Amino acid sequence: MKTRAVRLYGADDLRLEEFDLPEIQDDEILVKVVCDSICMSTYKLLKQGKAHKRCPQNVDTHPIIIGHEFAGDIVTVGKKWANEFTPGEKFAQQPALNYKGSLASPGYSYEYYGGACTYCIVPHEVMELGCLLHYDGTSYFNASLAEPMSCIIGGYNAMYHTNKQNYDHAMGIKPRGAVLILGGAGPMGLGAAEYPLALDDTPRLVVVTDVDESRLARARELIPEADAREAGVELHFVNPRELDDQYDYLMKLTGGSGFDDVFVYVPVRELAELGDRLMAFDGCMNFFAGPSDKEFRAMINLYNCHYTSTHIMGTTGGNTAGMQDALRLSATGKIRPALMITHIGGMDAIAPTTADLPNIPGGKKLTYTGFDLPLTAIDDFARLGETDPLFNKLAESCARHCGLWNDEAEAILLAHFGA
Repeated sequence: MKTRAVRLYGADDLRLEEFDLPEIQDDEILVKVVCDSICMSTYKLLKQGKAHKRCPQNVDTHPIIIGHEFAGDIVTVGKKWANEFTPGEKFAQQPALNYKGSLASPGYSYEYYGGACTYCIVPHEVMELGCLLHYDGTSYFNASLAEPMSCIIGGYNAMYHTNKQNYDHAMGIKPRGAVLILGGAGPMGLGAAEYPLALDDTPRLVVVTDVDESRLARARELIPEADAREAGVELHFVNPRELDDQYDYLMKLTGGSGFDDVFVYVPVRELAELGDRLMAFDGCMNFFAGPSDKEFRAMINLYNCHYTSTHIMGTTGGNTAGMQDALRLSATGKIRPALMITHIGGMDAIAPTTADLPNIPGGKKLTYTGFDLPLTAIDDFARLGETDPLFNKLAESCARHCGLWNDEAEAILLAHFGA
């Protein structure tokens, strides 16, 4: 079967190509990819090429399909999995495999398995690990965005706290504690800001900072502070550029005690050092943002580490349990992955968007691989709709859903292209 895919041949070398897939083996599954959202991690892979730890060294002769946040339909099932998967059903997938200690992952390492394609082959290890998930939701984009949401959920679940009586670690954020998300009005930060509101035991305080006022304005509109209060959470969106003393202001929001859980969502040294200063007794800081610089460092207060039990850790990726949580919470409307999406596009938009990702404003760029469509901001739908009936329908649909991408809009788009 032929597939059309964006493949990496090395650093700064992406190519949109059509080629033949091999016949699947009895322990493999052929899938049709419907959508794939573009991750900053793929941009880092593009810039590093073979220097990236997940990239195979023969990528120049055996190129890999990029993209790891994808969903679609199962087409053909190998004999080994015939009792577990059915052709025609939707799938979601968890790309953090960790198979027998290998770093191999879809979108980074596989010649025939990745999201930026029309069809790909799921290798046996994915099913063996339980990383190919059944999905019965109405939209594909929610399944695609379950992957970045699982990373957010994983970050929350990995936080830990201690006590003076024993060495037990209490996992997760501190119940009814104070949460700080530094650099958090971007796409992942919005997911991180909404997620604690869906918890059974919510924090009492969530503070999100960002220096981009337009992103903060969008965050306030999508996650109103009044709605958070109804959930029992005091929510603040803060622009440090408007403050005389950022540390003093943020500390006063906690009543002077500091934050129990701190997330750093941008790899900036000053933010890491600020987060370290703002931790409460037994505070935990998660350096969530992955830097490209392998020598990235920051000054950390080890006096506080020793005497006030502060601790620092980092998480990357998610796991299958987090994916399942994301799918469950989005299905019940407790979280809205669509908060992350600001642009949509087609297959031809993937390579140029990935290459220029840091310079394109907004949040997640969601692409549909079955057709070509320039990368387009949701905010531009109404203007384009003045002359294009498709964008007029999409604009009206998004307007009915608080300006967000939604099930109806996806159905309109797929029907228009016959995908």
